[in-house]
Amino acid sequence: MSAVLAAVLGATLAGCSSTGGKRAEERAAKAAQGRAAVDTPRWTFAMVTHSGDGDTFWDIVQNGAKQAAAKDNIKFLYAHDVEGNKQAQNVQAMIDQKVDGLIVTLAKPDAMKDVVAKAVKAGIPVITVNSGSDKSKEFGALTHIGQDEVIAGEAVGEQLNQRGKKKAVCVLHEQGNVGHEQRCEGVKKAFKGEVQNLYVEGTNMPSVQSSIEAKLQSDKDIDAVVTLGAPFAPTAVKAAQQAGGKVEVDTFDLNAKVAEALQNGSLGFAVDQDPYLQGYEAVDLLWLYRYNRDMLGGGRPVLTGPQIVTKDDAKTLAEYTKRGTR
Repeated sequence: MSAVLAAVLGATLAGCSSTGGKRAEERAAKAAQGRAAVDTPRWTFAMVTHSGDGDTFWDIVQNGAKQAAAKDNIKFLYAHDVEGNKQAQNVQAMIDQKVDGLIVTLAKPDAMKDVVAKAVKAGIPVITVNSGSDKSKEFGALTHIGQDEVIAGEAVGEQLNQRGKKKAVCVLHEQGNVGHEQRCEGVKKAFKGEVQNLYVEGTNMPSVQSSIEAKLQSDKDIDAVVTLGAPFAPTAVKAAQQAGGKVEVDTFDLNAKVAEALQNGSLGFAVDQDPYLQGYEAVDLLWLYRYNRDMLGGGRPVLTGPQIVTKDDAKTLAEYTKRGTR
C-alpha cells in the first residue's frame, strides 16, 4: 500500500520538478524493497497491547506496524499482556527505555491511566489503538485509531435483523475488557430481538466450546451466536454443531480461518475493523508527528471500521488474509 501511494506521489511530483520526481521515485523503490524510504533519525517506537498469547488478530496488527516501521526507519518494539496491571508494567518498561513514541491499547483503562500519564509527562507522544477511544484524549494521547465499538455492535445488530434472527447470545471471552462490553451493548441497541451475554474463559478453548454448547442446549430459541474475536469463531461453530439445531455463528474480526469459514458457509458474517491498518497507521502517524508535528483528524479518532464481510466478500479478501494483512 505504501509503495503504491509513494509511486503515485512520485508521478505527481515529476510533473512539477524533475529532481523532486526522481527523489520520490527513489523513496518508492526503497519502500517496495522493504527498506527505509526516509532519512529521518532511527527513532524507537513501542507498542504495548492487552493481547493474550497466540491471538491472530494481534499478529495482523503487528504485521502492519512492522511494515510501516521498516518504511519509516523505525525500530519497533512490542509487548503484551492480557492482565491490565502487567500491561501497565510493560508500558513503564518502555518509558524506562526512553522510547521515542508509544502505542497502547486501553481495554482496561483504569489500569493504564497513570502509566500513560507518566509517558505523556516524560514527553513521549502516545497514540491509542483498538480500544479506549472514549478515554484516549482524556489520558493525553494524540489520537485514537480503531473502530467505535458501540457502532460496530450496532452494525452486527442491524445485520442480524436483516437475517431474520430473533434471539442471540453475545460471547465475551475477556472479563473486564470495556471494548467487549461496548460491542455487546451495540448489538443490543440495534437488534430487534433478544440478546444475552455469555461470559467464557477465553484462555481455555475447550471450556469456551462447552460453555457455548451448554447455553445452546438449554435454550433452543437461540438462533445466533456472536463471538467477539476471530479465534473464537471456529470454536463456536463446533459448539453449535454439537448442540444441534439451526444456529448461525457470526463474529467480530477477520483472519484466514474466518475467511475460509465464510466461504464454506459455516459462518454467517464477520465484522472487520482492519487490524493491519491500525498497526500501520499508528506507527506512520507517530512518525509524521515526530517529523512534522502532523496529526490526522486534528486529534479526533481515526476510524478503521466496521466493515461487514460476508461470503461474497470473503473470496476477494482470502488472498490478503493468507498473507496476514487482513
